[in-house]
Amino acid sequence: MVPVWLPWPLPQGWLVCGFTGAGDERTGTRGSAVALSGPNPLGGPADLLIVAEDPGVGLGAGLAGLPGPDPGDGFADGQPNATVKVANHEAPLWLVESDHEAVFAGEVAGSWLWVVLWPDTAGALLVEPLPLRDLRNRELDLDLPFGALSPRLPG
Repeated sequence: MVPVWLPWPLPQGWLVCGFTGAGDERTGTRGSAVALSGPNPLGGPADLLIVAEDPGVGLGAGLAGLPGPDPGDGFADGQPNATVKVANHEAPLWLVESDHEAVFAGEVAGSWLWVVLWPDTAGALLVEPLPLRDLRNRELDLDLPFGALSPRLPG
C-alpha cells in the first residue's frame, strides 16, 4: 500500500480539496492522490496534487496530463529542481516537461512521488522543501481544513 502524502503544516491559506486512489480488490491501493487549493505564491489561486504510486500505475502522469505511466525519457538526468521533506530527510524532485502546469517527480521509499501545481507559476511553492506527512500514520492528530472538491480529480 502506498503512502498518502499531505504537506504538513499546510502552507498558509491552503485547504484539502479531495482524495482519490488507484487499485482494485486483488492488488489493493497502488496509487493515492491528495488535492489541495490555496494562494499562488506569485498571485492568484493555485491547485496542488500530491500523488504516491507504485511504478507503472500511471496515476500521477494521468493527473498531470502526460502520456505514459511514468515521468519518461531523460527523467532525473541532471540536478534536482526541488525537494520535499519526509521524516526529516530531503527527497529530490525533478521537473517533468509539461504544458500548463508545474510537474515534479521523484522517488520516496520505492514509490513514485508526483507534485503537480496549476498554474505553472505555483511551482514557486517548492522554493523551500515542502514537509510531507503520511496520513496512514495513526499517531498523527491533524485537524485538516477542507474546501470544495477539486476539479483536478477524476469525477
